[in-house]
Amino acid sequence: MALFKLLQSLNLSINKPQKSKTSNPKIMYEYSLNIKPIEAKYKIEHKHISLLIAACSLTIPLSIVGCSQETKTTKNELSAISTQSQSQTVSNTPQKQELRVVYSKLGSLAVMRKQGTLEKSLAAKNFTVKWLEFAAGPQALEALNAGSLDIAATAESPPIFAQAAGTPLVYIATTPFNGRGVSFLVPKNSPIKSVADFKGKKISFQKASIAHYVLLKALQKEGLKLSDVKSLFLPPPDANVAFSQGGIDVWVIWEPYITRNVQKNLGRVLIDGQGLQDLGGFYTTSRKFAKEHPEILKVFLEEFIKAEDWSHKNIDKLAELETGDVGIDVPTLKTIHSKAVYGLLPITDEVVKKQQKIADLWYAQGLLPKKVNVKDGVLTPEEYTAFTPDSIKSNK
Repeated sequence: MALFKLLQSLNLSINKPQKSKTSNPKIMYEYSLNIKPIEAKYKIEHKHISLLIAACSLTIPLSIVGCSQETKTTKNELSAISTQSQSQTVSNTPQKQELRVVYSKLGSLAVMRKQGTLEKSLAAKNFTVKWLEFAAGPQALEALNAGSLDIAATAESPPIFAQAAGTPLVYIATTPFNGRGVSFLVPKNSPIKSVADFKGKKISFQKASIAHYVLLKALQKEGLKLSDVKSLFLPPPDANVAFSQGGIDVWVIWEPYITRNVQKNLGRVLIDGQGLQDLGGFYTTSRKFAKEHPEILKVFLEEFIKAEDWSHKNIDKLAELETGDVGIDVPTLKTIHSKAVYGLLPITDEVVKKQQKIADLWYAQGLLPKKVNVKDGVLTPEEYTAFTPDSIKSNK
């Protein structure tokens, strides 16, 4: 559980998991941040909005920005699933195998799940599909490390922390971005006019996330440091309450919280992530799975691209498909999706260089126990050629 230990070193704690009350439990862990006394009064009980990054490839793709807390399993169950997965035979045997994919209620992953397209395409290869739901990217990558998940979707930073913890992940594709999926919210009547006004202010963000990263970049541009502001490490649902009660000066956050707070006239966008974000999200798998099942990865990527194309051309239908699962009205979903960029991009030398710079920044901030070599998670050109569809290769 190296990744969990690393999260704990970042002031993250794992709540004791409970048995799911559902008849068909999915894997998920609930985690919370150790919040200082100033933040504790904002802690409430609530149901997290399911977002995982997360997919319609927003600045933080909607398939990789969070999960709901509907189901949980114990660590023993996670280990049992891992043991079972490791005992499965290779794909050229008659026995059916499962492709375990991270679950999402928004974006193209939700489209694939709802329409059953991935299941249909993999049936000919004797594979079934199991969708697994997690609290966030770090938990999904811990499951990948345990052999209990085959394909994860996260923002750019969780894979770096996972690599630092020894997870044998490999990057299989990245997403385009435009910086509009993450924003700096301030209260509607706030006197703050620029990042230069952040000094001494209470700023809330999810630690080791895209919000944390763009805040660092924004402060650096103004010659400021994190020590110049009062950092509140609140998870989004808690920060949402604190922001609505006037307890936060600045909230660095993603969708759908941005659009919801603006629509409710609670806040305004000071700036968004344009010019601050350097990469989109990543789809990752284990090195073992990439070596053993490149043909399965290719089918997944092909079906994802089809779902992206459908989502881009059918925004109304996409919002209608999602609304029941996420509890967000169709007009709001359409507003959120209007900010999206679509498609997948290959893992190139330029992508690796940018990801390395991000890893180096985290290390310089003292948040990584050791330097991370991003190339450790990169396959050979021949291996990428084996599973990367031509439509992605051409998107360099």
